[in-house]
Amino acid sequence: MKKVLNGIQSFHALGLKKQLIAAAICAGLGMSINLTHAASPNVSPPSVKAGAPHVYVVKKGDTLWDISGKFLSKPWRWPEIWASNKHVKNPHWIYPGDKLLLCSLNGKPLIGKDEGDGCDGIIRRYTGNTASTLRPQVRIEALNNSVPVIPLAHIQQWLERTSVLPADAIANTPYILGTADNRVLAGKGQSVYVRGQGLENGQRYGVFREGEPYVVLDEKGKKQVLGLELTQVASGVAIRNENDITTVELTDSYNGEVRRGDRVMAEQDAMLPTLFYPTDAGQVKDGGKIIRVMGSIGTAAKNGVVTVDRGTADGIEIGQVFSTYQDGETVRDPKTKETVKLPGQYVGSVMIFKSFDRISYAYVLESELPIKIGSNIKPPRLDD
Repeated sequence: MKKVLNGIQSFHALGLKKQLIAAAICAGLGMSINLTHAASPNVSPPSVKAGAPHVYVVKKGDTLWDISGKFLSKPWRWPEIWASNKHVKNPHWIYPGDKLLLCSLNGKPLIGKDEGDGCDGIIRRYTGNTASTLRPQVRIEALNNSVPVIPLAHIQQWLERTSVLPADAIANTPYILGTADNRVLAGKGQSVYVRGQGLENGQRYGVFREGEPYVVLDEKGKKQVLGLELTQVASGVAIRNENDITTVELTDSYNGEVRRGDRVMAEQDAMLPTLFYPTDAGQVKDGGKIIRVMGSIGTAAKNGVVTVDRGTADGIEIGQVFSTYQDGETVRDPKTKETVKLPGQYVGSVMIFKSFDRISYAYVLESELPIKIGSNIKPPRLDD
């Protein structure tokens, strides 16, 4: 797993896989995120949405994206207006019951948690003028009680059980040779025989099913394999070795039954997204496209999951938000008879939640039209 942006707090999903994602919001002035566009004098500060509440009490079931959307027409600009209280131990996290206030600082919107002293206190803590503020207090809460960036249930299958690896990376990995009772399929509570080196008794392993490889055309029109998708179908513990055959007792089943030929590898901890932020135009290699709609053969809509042909090698990082555009139609000019390609049309926004070397999974935050395979991904416009 690649590290996410320096300074962004994140944590592993081990032991938290059935709990909500802990959200983190970067402080407006203390951010390590590259917001060069936002800082440019040519870009106006984010506009508050018409009808935005001046007071909002966080509710159970809220997500950070939804809360941001209550205040801003472009929710991904939320980090620019969030007032982090630096004297609080974990200033990024918000929880159900927190009261958020919409304030103004030098004519610009500012949102922060009310600690009993209203907007005056939020501004004092944000600017560092704490001479007359409340005494510092530490709030102790479980991470899983904090507001998630997006609902975990919408991405859990791909976050926890699906990976993309280079095709040659699995060539020599151990695989299922057969079952203890000679069945074609096996599941939880049964034993399977695994052929291959490197498995250690007492260690836990995942059983993975190979899916369709990701194949794209390069600039010369030649097919290029970006990676092979693997879906975990079971977990088990190695209990006995004999030469190159290991007996594994299956302890859990997930998205299907175990078959001969399935790969056996160490389980991976998922890196949970902890915030969202706009992508800088020069940060990610141009030309990215949506190349697969997960769980569907057609189009994706809000709350769906898609695959993009950009990964960590291209500058992708977890939490980045992209706008998606559908290519414009090619029409014939009725006057000149020329063939003209119309401009692309904005169709929605997606957020990267899991990335690999050349491939990433993205969550559809919003969609004005169905998002099709082949749609382009581009850094969002920071101007309103």
